[in-house]
Amino acid sequence: MHIAPFDNKNQPIVDVDHSLVPLNYFNIVKLKKDEVFHYQVPGYETCIVPATGTINVDVEGVAYESLGNRIKDVWGGEPEGVYVPVGAKVTFVAVSDEVEVFIAGAKYDKVLVPFDVRADQLDVVQYGSDDTKTHRKIKHILGQKYHDKVGRLLVSELFTVGAGGWSGFPSHKHDTDRLPIETRHDETYNFRFRPGHGSGVLMLQREDGVSGDAYHIVEGSTILVDKGYHPCCVLPGYEMYYFTILSGMSQRPLVQYFQPSHEYQVQTIPGIKDMVAKFK
Repeated sequence: MHIAPFDNKNQPIVDVDHSLVPLNYFNIVKLKKDEVFHYQVPGYETCIVPATGTINVDVEGVAYESLGNRIKDVWGGEPEGVYVPVGAKVTFVAVSDEVEVFIAGAKYDKVLVPFDVRADQLDVVQYGSDDTKTHRKIKHILGQKYHDKVGRLLVSELFTVGAGGWSGFPSHKHDTDRLPIETRHDETYNFRFRPGHGSGVLMLQREDGVSGDAYHIVEGSTILVDKGYHPCCVLPGYEMYYFTILSGMSQRPLVQYFQPSHEYQVQTIPGIKDMVAKFK
């Protein structure tokens, strides 16, 4: 499903128990300097990630100061985040003149301990190549490094490297729990482009060998992936970014099932196995 950019007025874009991605939660909050935002999401653990700007965060009395270092756009520095336990009361205030903040969430039933992830604590992997048109960099905010501190939530930022090319290829899916070959992970994306008038396409193919759907993604597009194989691409001459929320139904580690028609290309794209290993 494609949700076109709109003014969500700081209300969830993907609320709890969404009909397509019930395991996900997603909000975008925009504030001006000194404005305050409060939230609490029962039944979901969350992660606060400033897209741009700097905020001070309070999680049930635990303070995390000066979170976020990007001024102009998501290419302007490294991401930072705060993990928020299930149902915790949160307050954050804008420190810079303007802020845009992503709130990612996953359904979970245990209360863990809050913590912050700073720019020097990310888990970063780069894979693909210009020759295979699959070159990209992934910055894991809540990735493999924090496996023992998070319940079901994986949060990452994905960047195409260079101008144009494919991401999420070889095509894969993760809509069914059938270990050891696949896990059920609902997924939500929010896209950005550089320059901002760039755009791309996301394909969603429910069955191998059967024609699927294609969505025109633009600056601010949100995509909900409920089931099916889902590669995406960006137009030549533009760079693409997408904020990624993955929520596991029965476990946190993601097991991708590569589309049989294209699975052999796992062997031809440099670094793809390292990328897969990081989504744990």
